[in-house]
Amino acid sequence: MRRNLFILPTILIFSVVVIEACTKDDGYTTVSPLVSSPTEPVEVSNPVTNDTAALGQALFWDPILSGDKDVACATCHHPNNAYTDGLDLSLGANAVGYGQNRRFLKPNDVMLTKRNSLTLLNAAFNGMDGNGNYVSSTAPMFWDSRTKSLEEQIVGPLTTFEEMRGHAYSEAVTLDSIVNRLTKIAEYRQLFQTVFGGNQAITAANIGKAIAAFERTLTAMNSPYDRYQKGDKTALSDQQVQGMLHFKDEGCPICHSGPMFSDYQLHVMSVPDNTQLTSSDAGAGGTYAFRTPSLRNVGLTAPYMHNGVFQTLKQVLKFYDDIGEPISQNPHVPVQRLDDKIQRIALLPAEQDQVIAFLNALTDPGFNKFIPARVPSGLNPGGNIR
Repeated sequence: MRRNLFILPTILIFSVVVIEACTKDDGYTTVSPLVSSPTEPVEVSNPVTNDTAALGQALFWDPILSGDKDVACATCHHPNNAYTDGLDLSLGANAVGYGQNRRFLKPNDVMLTKRNSLTLLNAAFNGMDGNGNYVSSTAPMFWDSRTKSLEEQIVGPLTTFEEMRGHAYSEAVTLDSIVNRLTKIAEYRQLFQTVFGGNQAITAANIGKAIAAFERTLTAMNSPYDRYQKGDKTALSDQQVQGMLHFKDEGCPICHSGPMFSDYQLHVMSVPDNTQLTSSDAGAGGTYAFRTPSLRNVGLTAPYMHNGVFQTLKQVLKFYDDIGEPISQNPHVPVQRLDDKIQRIALLPAEQDQVIAFLNALTDPGFNKFIPARVPSGLNPGGNIR
């Protein structure tokens, strides 16, 4: 019997509730009753339960949500890549393959997505401040924070042409089309009725709630750094401890602050444009501002920045060394528009290695890596990734 763990986060102390799951002979994942109630703050209208998370997991992996039935949420947020895709810019509709081997089919008129795929690990905690407080209904999503909450975030990829929508239907009818598809599948009708009740349980809002509930189980908060902070002074090496001190002394926590190593604010950084794009990405409101990403699990989520332009953490450190003089790295961003919180990170090579070692100590590999054998639509889990 295959087992799957849903790990539900709690606030402040970051302890976990472990929930056991089992797999039926047909390979579809179901989850046993909760051993205890989740205590993390979620929307009152969207509590995280085993049934809700199991439904969300099925939808997350099912390409029935994409226009041409070839892309799933998991295509670009795959557990083998820490819920990213390992690419600088993602390939969504009309593409095949997984990770670095993903490519467009021919003929093709779909463009690359213009931004790097953010990890979904710990997205449940987006917006958390330095004291561990956050409100899930206003949590900033995407690189430009244009959407609030996991429930609302889900609509974006579904309706975007190059991500999941493709040619099958127009943006205006996307959600209604998905609802109609799911309604025709008896297994989904039963799953939605179990979770939400009633004979009309399959709605766009409930799709968002189910996927958001599953995404709130994707937590990774037991890194060597966390164990060190809880008193295990052997959890970090001397090199990592030195890197932690440099990280602090160089001012990195000005923006990479709090339990999630992010202030979740927008900053103008002048990251160079990705040359694969036909036009410059001007960020939030055309200001070239982008949201500070969490550094948790950063060692697993290369390439870096909103457009994946840096392949290594060493390249990221060089960027902060150059920009802090200050020198703009993007011709569309005048020096005077650079964020006033920017500080130069000028480190010797050995010190850079120490900081990178510390950043790697923010990795918790013990997250949910389950890949279902099947999904209710009968399509390939994860879309055309094989």
